[in-house]
Amino acid sequence: MLDAIRHTQHAFYVVLLAFLLGACSPQRPRADLIIVNGAEPGTLDPATSTGLEELRVTMALFEGLMRVDPVTAQPIPGIAERHEISPDRKTYTFHLRTNIVWSTGEPITARDFVYSWFRVLDPATASEYVGQLFYIKNAERWVNKQLTNRTEVGIHAPDDFTLQVELENPTPFFLDLCAFQTFSVVPQHVIERYGDRWMRVRPLSVSGAYQLESWRLNDRIRLRANPRYWDAANTSCEVIDLLPIRSASTALNLYERKKVDIIWDKELVPSELYQTLRERPDFHAFNYLGTYFLRFNTTRKPLDDPRVRRALALTIDKQRLMDKIIKTREPIAQQLVPPYTTNSLPIDAPRYDLETARRLLKDAGFEMGKGFPPIEYLFESVTGGASVHSKVGVELQQMWKEALGISVELRQMEKRVYLKAQRSLEYGVTRSTWIGDYNDPVTFLDLFRSNNGNNRTGWKNARYDELMDRAAREGDLRRRSEILRDAETLLVRDEAPIAPVYFFAGFNYYDPQRVSGITGNILDIHPLNAVRKLTRE
Repeated sequence: MLDAIRHTQHAFYVVLLAFLLGACSPQRPRADLIIVNGAEPGTLDPATSTGLEELRVTMALFEGLMRVDPVTAQPIPGIAERHEISPDRKTYTFHLRTNIVWSTGEPITARDFVYSWFRVLDPATASEYVGQLFYIKNAERWVNKQLTNRTEVGIHAPDDFTLQVELENPTPFFLDLCAFQTFSVVPQHVIERYGDRWMRVRPLSVSGAYQLESWRLNDRIRLRANPRYWDAANTSCEVIDLLPIRSASTALNLYERKKVDIIWDKELVPSELYQTLRERPDFHAFNYLGTYFLRFNTTRKPLDDPRVRRALALTIDKQRLMDKIIKTREPIAQQLVPPYTTNSLPIDAPRYDLETARRLLKDAGFEMGKGFPPIEYLFESVTGGASVHSKVGVELQQMWKEALGISVELRQMEKRVYLKAQRSLEYGVTRSTWIGDYNDPVTFLDLFRSNNGNNRTGWKNARYDELMDRAAREGDLRRRSEILRDAETLLVRDEAPIAPVYFFAGFNYYDPQRVSGITGNILDIHPLNAVRKLTRE
């Protein structure tokens, strides 16, 4: 295996040499912990962060009422030291710690939370996660300008250390949401002074375990422990560097040379070395709430026809993709919600079926692709050669041509441009992933509500929205699960604005003799203040 690593392409060593020269610079001492973090973050604003590479950093910088337990990934007290829930489970009263301050010394109050949450609700912020706050009484009506009296929204601060939140309906995962970064507190005094430039202010006022020391594009984000954090005594590493590396071979080379300590993401495991790596004690696999799937742009003809979308979905030979391209033993997905999700039920899911697919396409007026215009398949580019995404695109191109006579044009973009194209519906079909924000089917199914900023398909279905609303109102967990199953059946089998491909397994690699404080969990969330370096080079 080491011979295979040592003989990777020369280009990767050029990147490696450039990195090592920078890392050894006397002006920048080595960090206590160095992590390969994937793509370059687009933002570190908790209200607008969406990617994992962003959320890992914002979680270290900004905290909410709750935070994430490093072992179980369950919500535990954060800035709020305790809370009470009303008997009808619709009113939460949070009591803030009395020793909490911004990293720059100003006190953090309950009114800062009111400001932060209303900032997410402000359409000018353009938060794609704004729907997470719609569980709060009248929040959605406020966003849609159906009411103008802000006091009717269920977010109130009776005093500096008390936040009271009223919900529309009992929400089993509301405390999980309070640990998610969209609900973090942000510094009103900085944002109102500097506007859109607030993240450039140094020192930046933060509420989390780490401060942002520097952010050098295409180099690293450097975090330094926040001495004013309420739990600073339990922060393990003083300085952490997060590197924006997307080449799996480059990441592994750096790791083998002990120039990085942790590699988080599955995509940074070289697929050709997976079988060997998975046998090593520093390779860690676990069940993970993540799904790889395709989105169809339902606003474009002929993809606006459910028969066409279903035909395309039914001709994806998922086992062929897994055996030929993915090679990581992850389970094929016939539905969107992973089967080990709490409160989930399996659906009557569609399977690979060429006969039905060809009939559906014929019924739509395109027998064996006759008269069907070329469609575009969009995916993001990755440095260091052909990516898994591009190989999947080539395979889908062949499948749809062979099975349905449909021509597919492949189009790759840099990740931030690719995400912008998704949001703007500037694609035909696009590869997608979703990682659960909390352990409940709603974290997946809420995406495809008509008003969800992460929908990115153009699909709007009143029946689906009504089922999701009913599930939100249903107090009986079994009945709620059945309603969510009906909604997912409509989404995946009947309307098919998406096509699930496979469920993720979680993969990290780090040497447990050198790094501790990381526990595999279903959300793959590992608060940085809990991670400890055991040895120093």
